[in-house]
Formats: sequence, C-alpha cells, structure tokens
Amino acid sequence: MKVLHVITGLGVGGAELQLRGILQHTRHDADVVTLYNPGPVAEMIRADGIAVRNLDMRSNTQLSSLLWLRRIIRAGRYDVVHTHLYRSQIYGRPAAWLAGTPVIVSTEHSIGETHLERRRMTRGVQALYLGTELFSDMTVAVSATVRERLIKWGVRPRKVTVIPNGVDLGRVEFDAASRARVRGELGIGAADYVMLLLGRLDQNKRFDEAIEAAAPSLSPTVKLMVVGGGAERDHLAEAARRCGVADYVIFTGERHDVAAVMSTADLLVASSRQETFGLCVLEALGNGLQVLYTTCPALDGLTVGTARQVPIEDMGKAVAAAVGAGQAERVPEPAVAREFGIAAVTARIDDLYERLAARPTLRTVSAGRKKK
Repeated sequence: MKVLHVITGLGVGGAELQLRGILQHTRHDADVVTLYNPGPVAEMIRADGIAVRNLDMRSNTQLSSLLWLRRIIRAGRYDVVHTHLYRSQIYGRPAAWLAGTPVIVSTEHSIGETHLERRRMTRGVQALYLGTELFSDMTVAVSATVRERLIKWGVRPRKVTVIPNGVDLGRVEFDAASRARVRGELGIGAADYVMLLLGRLDQNKRFDEAIEAAAPSLSPTVKLMVVGGGAERDHLAEAARRCGVADYVIFTGERHDVAAVMSTADLLVASSRQETFGLCVLEALGNGLQVLYTTCPALDGLTVGTARQVPIEDMGKAVAAAVGAGQAERVPEPAVAREFGIAAVTARIDDLYERLAARPTLRTVSAGRKKK
C-alpha cells in the first residue's frame, strides 16, 4: 500500500518524532507532506530515505493549500492518507476525500480538557474539527483518555480506536558513555545527582512550579537540567534566580540526542498540567530513569516500579525523597517494551489501514476498479 502522512510541521515534538518512528517500522511505502516548518525532524526523515514535501503555508486560512494538497494526493495515487495534528486534519481530510483516497485516517495526539495542541477549544475550532472529521474513516486516539475526550467533543464512538504512541527503545536506551560525555560538557560531576525537566518550555508543563519544588533539594552536588526550547525560557530562569538556585539549574536549550540527555539524568520530573499520553515519561522508563509525574494517561492501569504519580503540591517532598535515595541502578521498565514498543504499535496501525481498505465503501470499491 502507498501511504501519505500529512502533518502540520516537522519541528522537534512528540507527534513529529512519533511519525518518524512509525515511518521507520511500517511495512508500507510512505511519503510525507508537511504544511509548513520542515524543521529538524524533516531532515531526520529524509536521512532515513523517505520523501518529505513542504507546502510552505503562510497562514491558517490559506485555502489554496487544500487544492495543492488534493493535487499531490491524486498524482501520488495513495491508498491511505493519514493526517496528524489539527491544521493538517482540517486541510488533509477534505483534500484526501476530494482526491478519492480509499482510506483516510487521523491520529489525535494532543487533546486536553481546555486546549487542543495549545489551541483553546472554542466552538469555531470544534466546528472545523468535527466538520472535517466527517471525511475521515477512523481517528486513532493515542490513549483511552483521548478517546473519551474525542467522544465527549462529538466524534462518533465507532469512528475512534485506541492505538498508543510507540516507544523506540533503541532510541532511548541508556548509554553510559553518553552520560559521561554530556556531564563533562555541562560541568556536572560523575557522582552528582541530576534531575531532568524535558520538553517544550510552555505553561502547560509547569516547569516553574517544578523548579520551585526542587529548589530546596538543589546544591553543588544536586543539579536540575532543563532541556527544551520555548517561550517560557526567561520566566524559568527568573524562577531559578528567585529561588536562589540559579547556579544549580542548567538550561541546555533544545537538544535532539534524547538517549544521551536521559542517560545523563537520575530522575525525570514530569509536571504537566494536562497530558494526552505521556510519551516523555515512557521514554524515560525505557531508559531506566526514576520518574515522578503528575499525569500520564499511558500508565493508567499499569503497575510500574520506577514511576510514581505525585500531585504538584507534593512534588517537593517526593523530589527530596528521591534525592535522598541517591543514584539507582538503570533497569528499563519491562511494561514499556511489552505495551508500547514502536514495532508492535506500528504493526497495529498498518493492520488498521488494511482492515479499512478491505471494507466495501464507495471509495475502496472505486479504487479497486481503477487498479484493475
């Protein structure tokens, strides 16, 4: 089968890296269209040998992009169009339908209680989402929580299936050499205890509250490493200064060596206000890190020994206890490999394409006749 993945952008982010993992493990031929911002992940995908095309959209209301996308889909004679993230869904689903694509699938990566991908969930946003969802055969929810939110929002239950995000265990495997190298680069001693805040620096992550919670435990031998870029950078630096721990908080900026970064740390603190899955937490568990988290829908119903859910108001005590226990042996959490291995997850997505293609609908029957 020929599959076209359509995504809003390809900067570094959870959905974007998840797409790359799927592309590396799919059994189908695949291409990618990004609506704009062909960032670092686009280069990674191209390096893997997969074509990436950029529509170079300049605004959210550039309706000509729908026609360009339809032409690309029709010319490529794709069996499946799979859209990721809100803007690509708004443009990609109707474009694929107009092009007569047999199977149209979406993945919903990030729907919260009040925001959809950092976009406030207004009636206008909801109307566009539900209106274009009519052109889709199935929406993949990355967790049961996402499925419940989609149904509550108005998506029909029979058109939502749960397939979790996958974790590329090779990509996040603990590496002792990288731990020593990155610690050397950042001036961190081999025996120092390192806490990690990892992700886009935005308000939802509540990294300012995490810094405040960690502050009493920080010292010359206990550091906090903040990895990521975003609008909250200056605010977080000010929070560290206000708490008197600026010398013990290291801002690395955005980095793409996730295994090395996680290997450098001893504890991940995930303090998000809302999450739809919690991929960062799972990757940390795959690396063997100890984890404190406020919310991680992916872990609902699972028992894991190296992760503990903690309300944000109790995070300071939990951090102090983790620091007091010291560096722990690195053992990957077996539940992550069992439930979320990227190869198994990708196989489930491929199976979904094939099941949908086998259904006798007007578009699948028409496509079958054309092939004959």
